Amino acid sequence: MTSQHPRWLLNGGIGSGKSEVRRLLEEHGIRTIDADSVGHVVLEHEALPAVAERWPDVVVDGIVDRSRLAEIVFAQPAELSQLEAITHPLIFGRIEAELEGFEGIAVVEAPVIDFGANWTRMVVDAPDEIRLQRAVARGMGRDDVQRRMDAQPGRGEWLAAADIVVPNRGSLGDLGTTVARLSSYMTSEE
Repeated sequence: MTSQHPRWLLNGGIGSGKSEVRRLLEEHGIRTIDADSVGHVVLEHEALPAVAERWPDVVVDGIVDRSRLAEIVFAQPAELSQLEAITHPLIFGRIEAELEGFEGIAVVEAPVIDFGANWTRMVVDAPDEIRLQRAVARGMGRDDVQRRMDAQPGRGEWLAAADIVVPNRGSLGDLGTTVARLSSYMTSEE
């Protein structure tokens, strides 16, 4: 994904606040793409045959039971790697196609460090306990959240990969102020 136009990767672990940062950036007029949403479409279409072959029990009536698939892959790192090997190239291809010809700033929210692109990486950071509390407050089970956190890079890995860190330890108002400054910086770099 090469471009002369600014491309940003928005990262962070579960419960860090990536989606809220993406929403706030959109409010500031910045184009964003949610790689998870693209991934859902990929699971329903291009990846379906390979997923059905690898994990036949997670496909019911031609539809991937994402909850069941998540139970498997977040409990076993090798299974997660297999799923990523199937889906990531397809997800990246869809994102490339969506951004083809787009001449402005674009931000892709992705919960993975290795996105395969040489973009400026901003990482939303919050302590693990806050992340856990946020995800549980959204309705996820504590054990499920912990399994997903364990399957993702640790906080130190996220921070080491960051070009820019977006702190998210406080209120939504605090985050809004931070994102307003960030969007001003991003648009000044264009």
